[in-house]
Amino acid sequence: MLFSKILLAYDGSKASNQALERAIELAKVTPGSTMHVVHAFEFPRFFIGEALAPLPASVNKEYYDLAVQTTEEVKGRLEAEGLNAEVELLQGSPAEVILKYAKEHAIDVIVIGSRGLGGIREFVLGSVSHNVVQSARIPVLVVK
Repeated sequence: MLFSKILLAYDGSKASNQALERAIELAKVTPGSTMHVVHAFEFPRFFIGEALAPLPASVNKEYYDLAVQTTEEVKGRLEAEGLNAEVELLQGSPAEVILKYAKEHAIDVIVIGSRGLGGIREFVLGSVSHNVVQSARIPVLVVK
């Protein structure tokens, strides 16, 4: 089965770097395929009881700067491989952002790492890859 539109969910983690390698392989064996890369990020939120505690603007800037750096790194790696890819930095819940992007761009397959940079939240709410697999209407390749 060949996929012409490949979406890579990328967060810079070890698993997403392994997913990047698989996505590159898929793109190279499918002439004329296009690769899309989405790095979805959320600004941190802290709750005290039921209230949302405001964070200093510098903290949000650090998160944003790291997200920009992550997308620049993946762009560089794809250019080194000779692949022309659309790399997007999108804010929002990662699973929702990935699924929405896939639907809006008529993606054929989603490639995602099995574990990202989710931290403790991943164990409480379920991992991004699990949510994507459960909700996607297209094939999802989960890379360990």
